[in-house]
Amino acid sequence: MTSNNPTAYPMPPPNADLATTWAFLEEGVDHIMTKLQTGVSYSKYMALYTVSYNYCTSSKMHGGGETLGMAGRTGANLMGSDLYNNLIRFLVTHLKTLKDSSESLQDEALLQYYAREWDRYTTGANYINRLFTYLNRHWVKRERDEGRKGVYPVYTLSLVQWKNNFFIHIQNKNSKLAGAILRLIERQRNGQDIDQGLVKKVVDSFVSLGLDEADINKAHLDVYKEHFEIPFLEATEKYYKFESEAFLAENSISDYLKKAEERLREEEDRVERYLNTNTRKPLISKCEHVLIREHSKMMQESFQGLLDFDKDEDLQRMYALLARIPDGLEPLRNKFEEHVKKAGLAAVLRLVGEGGTATEVDPKAYVDALLEVHRKSSETVKRSFKGEAGFVASLDKACRDFVNKNAATGTSSTKSPELLAKHADALLRKNNKMAEEEDLESALNRVMVLFKYLEDKDVFQTFYTTKLSKRLIHGVSASDEAEASMISKLKEACGFEYTNKLQRMFTDMSLSKDLTDQFKERMTQNHDDMDINFSIMVLGTNFWPLSAPNNEFNIPADILPVYNRFSQYYQTKHSGRKLTWLWNYSKNELRTNYLNQKYILMTSSYQMAVLLQYNDNDTLSLDELATATAINKDVLTQVLAILVKAKVLINEEKDQYDLNPNFKSKKIRVNLNLPIKAEVKAESADVLKTVDEDRKYVIQATIVRIMKARKTMKNNALIQEVISQISQRFAPKIPDIKKAIDTLLEKEYIERVEGTRDTFNYVA
Repeated sequence: MTSNNPTAYPMPPPNADLATTWAFLEEGVDHIMTKLQTGVSYSKYMALYTVSYNYCTSSKMHGGGETLGMAGRTGANLMGSDLYNNLIRFLVTHLKTLKDSSESLQDEALLQYYAREWDRYTTGANYINRLFTYLNRHWVKRERDEGRKGVYPVYTLSLVQWKNNFFIHIQNKNSKLAGAILRLIERQRNGQDIDQGLVKKVVDSFVSLGLDEADINKAHLDVYKEHFEIPFLEATEKYYKFESEAFLAENSISDYLKKAEERLREEEDRVERYLNTNTRKPLISKCEHVLIREHSKMMQESFQGLLDFDKDEDLQRMYALLARIPDGLEPLRNKFEEHVKKAGLAAVLRLVGEGGTATEVDPKAYVDALLEVHRKSSETVKRSFKGEAGFVASLDKACRDFVNKNAATGTSSTKSPELLAKHADALLRKNNKMAEEEDLESALNRVMVLFKYLEDKDVFQTFYTTKLSKRLIHGVSASDEAEASMISKLKEACGFEYTNKLQRMFTDMSLSKDLTDQFKERMTQNHDDMDINFSIMVLGTNFWPLSAPNNEFNIPADILPVYNRFSQYYQTKHSGRKLTWLWNYSKNELRTNYLNQKYILMTSSYQMAVLLQYNDNDTLSLDELATATAINKDVLTQVLAILVKAKVLINEEKDQYDLNPNFKSKKIRVNLNLPIKAEVKAESADVLKTVDEDRKYVIQATIVRIMKARKTMKNNALIQEVISQISQRFAPKIPDIKKAIDTLLEKEYIERVEGTRDTFNYVA
């Protein structure tokens, strides 16, 4: 506004007629709408406001008193209507001038003209709206309250007139306006720079013209959608359909993934820069359909090649793109699962070699081969597939397949648990090189990675228990902390019941140490002839997987006094308990007195019994040794073979064994206590036999528990429920479940419902 002398603008009197009033107002309104940049003085503006106010508040008709118009309207109402209609006529005329000036304009020139005039028009309309405040507040409000359609506040009226008398005309003429915008956007898609601010201004005007006739305070997007969004989406689909097909005809799938990713980013950016935010969803959906869905089959077919050559960036792009469309990832998940499974099977096959057998497989090499496939595949899932749950499930399913059945296992489901337990045993032993090379805790965590996939976790449990018992008995555990850590991991994975026996074994070891100390103290007090260093382990039958020897054994006279004294001492402490001596697990140390160099021979009890015979003899036959020791001849032969191999004994004549007077060793402590092959083989067989027995009881106990809870069940439902409850521990076979049902029927834990063959009742 500028400030001029108010006397320069003579105002009509308060009771001036319509012609006089409007002539004054029209001149001011025209100035505001066409020459606002030259300014309007404050006094002129106030004069216009006052004249508008005076006219609207006048209740007199020209030439007389107050009258009533048609339909009961007063003179004041008629005067408001006159002013309103004159304003409409002015806007229509003003807009016709704009329309005529735009006739010859095209494309960017048309958009620039439109945007410039829109700015000028809406700015002017804001000023005029304030000029006619009284008209808006009273006459317009009253008309709208009475339900008269087509009456709006002055600013809204200006927009309605713009839409009806200018916008619709140039838009309907071959969609000149929207067409010009679309051509600019296409130029931008083709890599040219465009005036984005211009596009935004025109697009925003489409939004502003969306007026709700019923509620002027609300706006809708009908004009924007009809005249811009719909043709824009159609043009987008057409553009990308042509571009994507042409691009793929000349470029690789890797290049296309980059292109599609880039185009989607551009369209997101386009919405941010100059489109209405409501367009984002339909626009991106349209682009996803054309750029991804229509080429998804080609992408999915090239997925395997990307996996084979570790094309990580391409895999990330493909995942990100196909994740955008419904069911886009499912074919990828299936292919990935098959890929991982093949990799796992191939890794074991390389290890075993063509025609190899499972017995030749080194547990560490086996576990490392499986873990390497899992590690690499897990990294792919994390890095390329964002750790998405579906790909994690595919990885887990593939690992379950190849961990349980592969070239090393053959058809056996027990081989993998056995090899994993043996590897864990190697890790947890003293002087383990693996523990020195790397953090033992990490190595145990990796064991648990594979443990998760084992179907027969009970087989692992039994092998692990057997190996743990030997580590504890022979005192070769790496550390109590490492043992406790592994048990804790197994407990977390499978629950308290799974590790109950393992924890009880440690309790027994602690109690045995206390018992040995107490016994030694008693012997020190009562016997001064104790020249044998002795320690004992008393192990609970129910918790230790140990079998008593099935052959007689003559306890050597040298250790008989200690044996008798401990047996008596134990009975005084625990009356009624029976001690079964496990000579096959016991170990001893013998000092040599017949050589210049003193050696300590670490032996089994059977080796000790044999060697002690040579305190009184230099040469003995097989039969003499068998009689003296009472060791089974088959076992004795293997015991002697180890002593001969170590050159402690000489076997120059058949079945004749002489003490070697020239025995030599680089080590002072010589370990002769090596496993006998027959015992090692028997161990695996014993474990599997134990597993089979345990499974029978587990299945029976599960059936009883289910039937007690359900009371009545059909055969198939019962079988499925048993499988569901036991499958975390092992994969039960249906014939075994049926056999257990028959056993429980015989034992009368359950009974058949009368008149049926496939329904059972629980017998309380």
